Amino acid sequence: MTDQGLKAMAQSRAPKFGHFVVEFATPGIGHILKSAGCDFVLFDLEHSGFHFETVKSVIRYFEAAALPTIVRVPSKEYHHIARAMDMGAEGLMLPMVNNAAEVRHILNSMKYHPQGGRGVALGVAHDRYTPGAVADKFVAANKRSTFFCQIETAEGVENADELAAIDGVDCLWVGHFDLSVSLGVPGEFEHTKFKDAITRTHAACKRHGKSLGRLVPNVETGIQLVNEGFDFICYSGDVWVLQSALAEAIGRLREGTKSHRS
Repeated sequence: MTDQGLKAMAQSRAPKFGHFVVEFATPGIGHILKSAGCDFVLFDLEHSGFHFETVKSVIRYFEAAALPTIVRVPSKEYHHIARAMDMGAEGLMLPMVNNAAEVRHILNSMKYHPQGGRGVALGVAHDRYTPGAVADKFVAANKRSTFFCQIETAEGVENADELAAIDGVDCLWVGHFDLSVSLGVPGEFEHTKFKDAITRTHAACKRHGKSLGRLVPNVETGIQLVNEGFDFICYSGDVWVLQSALAEAIGRLREGTKSHRS
């Protein structure tokens, strides 16, 4: 897909492919992912241990590679949401969003007046340290910011239609492991309860013209989900891609050099 921002991506049902970063916030990571063909990156704060100083740096790496960045913050606390936006996150992902009241709080925390009540900081990282009229800055920031609402609980599924209907929600993102646990079928992604939850979430997205996303462990699952109606596909994560490729290569090296062992 051609280079475009997350907001434009979320307004299209064409497949978008990205990668999950939980470990390697290195200076070259943006260009590495971009040269691999990624359309976006999902940068995790929930499980990675990264802090906002790292976010501030790594988003510059992604900007240098023109790679749109979704930051998943660790909670629904205002300071987590607003600080991620101040650091320059184009997209924001929130874990375990359950109901409309939580969505309204999130949007109020990430959007500037008149769409929200986010504290004002201009001429900093999120607007690339540039000057400009306050009103214009507010409009640009609100237009650019893209909200990925994570469906990870039975309550979230129950309210999926209401969540997808809210202006400002750009994508419902299925957190498959946590959702399966919440439904009482841990890791059973072929279980009727889980499949019914996906059907309901997809229907909500389709009804309200919103994107649908998920992390996938392999190519086959990604292709299957696109065929089922998902359009944001995040392929695996940095740790697991490296580990898998290295394990395969080391295993083949050992197998191919058996005759040289004493």
